Amino acid sequence: MIDEILRFNKEFIASKGYREYETSKYPDKKIAIVTCMDTRLVKLLPAALGLRNGDVKMIKNAGGTITNPFDSTMRSLLVAVYELGVEEIMVIGHTNCGVQGMNASEMLHLMRKRGIPEEHITLMRHCGIDLDSWLHGFDDGEAAVHETVDLIHKHPLMPDDVRVAGYIMDSTTGELFCL
Repeated sequence: MIDEILRFNKEFIASKGYREYETSKYPDKKIAIVTCMDTRLVKLLPAALGLRNGDVKMIKNAGGTITNPFDSTMRSLLVAVYELGVEEIMVIGHTNCGVQGMNASEMLHLMRKRGIPEEHITLMRHCGIDLDSWLHGFDDGEAAVHETVDLIHKHPLMPDDVRVAGYIMDSTTGELFCL
C-alpha cells in the first residue's frame, strides 16, 4: 500500500496538484483544533466546519485529548499560540470514539500477541512509565473533552487571552455540540 501512495505522490507532483493547497504556515482563522485521529473525521470535520487548507492548525491524536501537561499536543498548542498567531483553541471529541473504553490490559495482551517481549514491557515499567494509565482510554467522551479544555486553559504557559472551548462532533453527521 505504501508503494501505491508513493506512486500517487509522484503523479500529484508532476500534475502540480499541490497548487490548490498552497498557503502559509500561519492559520488564516487563527484557530487551533485538537481532535481525534479517527478516520471518519479526516474529511468530515473540515467539511462540517467549512474549513479549507490553511484555515486552522489541526492537531490529532488518539482520543483528541491531552493526557499530560507536557505532552506533544500541549507543546504544539504553545507553538501555535506563540509562533503562529493562534488566538482560539477548539477541542473536538466525537461520538463512538475508539479510545472510549480502551483497556490497557487488553492492549498489553495484543502487544504480547504481536511479539513484544515481556522484558520490553517490564523495562518500560522500570523506567517509570505507568503503562496501565498511559494506555488506558477514557470512560466518558464529554468528560475527557472538559478535562482537556481545563488543562489547556489552566496551563501555566497558556496566556489568559486565548479562548479555549470544547465540543463533541457526531461522527456520522458532523453535527457539533458545544460543551
